[in-house]
This record gives sequence, C-alpha cells and structure tokens, in this order.
Amino acid sequence: MQLYQQMITRQRKWMFYLLALFVLGWGITPWQPIFLGLLLGSALSFYNLWLMQRKIRKLGEASAENHSVRGIGTFTRLASGALAVVIALQFEEYFHLISVVLGLMAAYFVILIDYLFNKSIV
Repeated sequence: MQLYQQMITRQRKWMFYLLALFVLGWGITPWQPIFLGLLLGSALSFYNLWLMQRKIRKLGEASAENHSVRGIGTFTRLASGALAVVIALQFEEYFHLISVVLGLMAAYFVILIDYLFNKSIV
C-alpha cells in the first residue's frame, strides 16, 4: 500500500505542475484560448484522476476484507468529460475545443509517463 500512496503522490504532483504550466501559458502567450482549453480539460482530468485513485483505493481495501464495491466511478468520469465539452461549446470564444479534449487526456499521459519512469523501481 505504501508504493501505491507514493505513486498517487507523484501523479498528483505532476498534474499540479502541468496545470501550473498551462496557467503560465495562458498568462504570457498570445494563444490564450488554447491554453485555457488545456487548463479546463486538465483540471477536470485532475478531478477524474483523484476520483479514480480514491475509488481504486476503496476497491483494494474492500477486496482485502472480502467485501464488494459498487463501481469505480466510470459514469462520473465520463460525465465530467461531457461537462468540459459542453462548457467549451458554450463559450467558444474563450476555449479551444480540441485543446479541451487533449486536456481531458492529460491524466492518462501522466499515468503513462509515471509508469515508464518508475517501472524499474518495483
């Protein structure tokens, strides 16, 4: 469980760094709609990452105690992705739609990169 907690901490740290990078890009570059779209998508992606990690931890604890769990929150994560797209479509002048979609995938890139950098440790 200690390794899992370390992985969660690393992934959240990298998501915060990515969000900070997008805020800087939004503030100092002329491509504000692109970075604002990346920021919106990545913020909801960070929420999805947090939700998935919490549900998986509960699933692990329940399986250790031979209990069952209802689910891992797939519908909630899909709904938050749909919310990001609806916001981007509603405010097209502020958000770049493709950037929002790319931002929604940010957590999965962070998970993949975290795995590739730390697979030799385990």
